[in-house]
Amino acid sequence: MPERDGYIPGVPCWVDTNHPDPLAVVPFYEGLFGWEMTDTMPEGSGGHYVIARIRGGDVAAISSIPEGAPPMATWNTYIWVDSADATAAAAEAAGGKVLVAPFDVMDAGRMAVLSDPQGAVFSVWQAKQHKGAQVVNEHGALNFNGLATHDVEGAKGFYGAVFGWKVLELPGNLMWALPGYGDHLEERTPGLRKMIEETGGPEGFIDVVAAIQPLAADDATPAHWSVTFGVDDADAIAARARELGGTVVAEPFDAPWTRMTVLQDPQGATFIASQFVPENKDLAG
Repeated sequence: MPERDGYIPGVPCWVDTNHPDPLAVVPFYEGLFGWEMTDTMPEGSGGHYVIARIRGGDVAAISSIPEGAPPMATWNTYIWVDSADATAAAAEAAGGKVLVAPFDVMDAGRMAVLSDPQGAVFSVWQAKQHKGAQVVNEHGALNFNGLATHDVEGAKGFYGAVFGWKVLELPGNLMWALPGYGDHLEERTPGLRKMIEETGGPEGFIDVVAAIQPLAADDATPAHWSVTFGVDDADAIAARARELGGTVVAEPFDAPWTRMTVLQDPQGATFIASQFVPENKDLAG
């Protein structure tokens, strides 16, 4: 998969995870995904921000819990924007909340932490030197982000107003699509549109930027953003997670286009591991 060097506005671009003891969880992810780890914070700074890399390219990070954030391990989704300040204002105008006002992250970029009207938390990233994930859509790299929500109609209004997203309805699945994203991808990787069509990809799929998981009204699960990593073998990765002290929240199961499993690291951060299985393309969601 070609490496990335930046994104366009409205596309999820980075993930990191906050942990009470970030260094203690590093061996889990090293053993699970083979990540190369580098702590980018100076010694004595009181915190850690460990960048994970594949072939020298940034894929994710493991962080200390920021001051004022809940003391729980969690994975975080970042969405690329031209202006963190303008996007924070747009989110507030659309009924969301600004949980952390826009601020500079040294010379890496500028960010804000926001929530949608249902309480799903995400961050926006205005890049400077840090251009987001450089390796994606392969084993151990970011593959997808998804919104779990009780109010799909409300989410349509909010994310449409803030990022210009539309909903693509597929058999058994709902996806967020960004009009024009496919043109950008085709320009980066000529022939991608044809390849998707030849493998049975539905019309409009090239514009997809994220997934939607509708939650039932009586489901107590809070609205949230999820993170999915690509893997070569979902069953093997679930077994490996157990060996490393993690938890298999959902045993490997087949879904449209994929076989996936839901995992938790030893400190409780939950994520999805997904194996691409084209033979599953016609399965119901």
